[in-house]
Amino acid sequence: MTQSHRITVCTSCRHKGSTCRPGYELIDKLRRAIEAAADGVTEAFEVSGVACMAGCDRPCTVAYHGTRKATYLFGDIDPDADIDDLVAFARQYAYLHDGWCSSVDRPGKLRKSTLARVPAAMMVMEETEARAS
Repeated sequence: MTQSHRITVCTSCRHKGSTCRPGYELIDKLRRAIEAAADGVTEAFEVSGVACMAGCDRPCTVAYHGTRKATYLFGDIDPDADIDDLVAFARQYAYLHDGWCSSVDRPGKLRKSTLARVPAAMMVMEETEARAS
């Protein structure tokens, strides 16, 4: 299966009063967990980091993106406790044709730690002839 999905982890999130940046640890653990799952679905995901996703008050923040799918942003993710939920959501998200799911359908902590769900971008193009008239 080709990689058509991405999980992005904030690398600049810090716990308040700490210099610890748990995003790097989360990326490493998530990559290993997805590789260990080796079930074809999770192999469709690339895991990468980004400098900031503006979820500073709720570190770690993690986003799920897919072509023509809604994007999800989750906060308050613990690199030690939430890996199984993140992998379970990757499996679920891979099968959602538009990425849309209810909070009650998300695994574990992800039911209550959603910061945003952004609908897939719909690009509308006008005919150049129509605009000229």
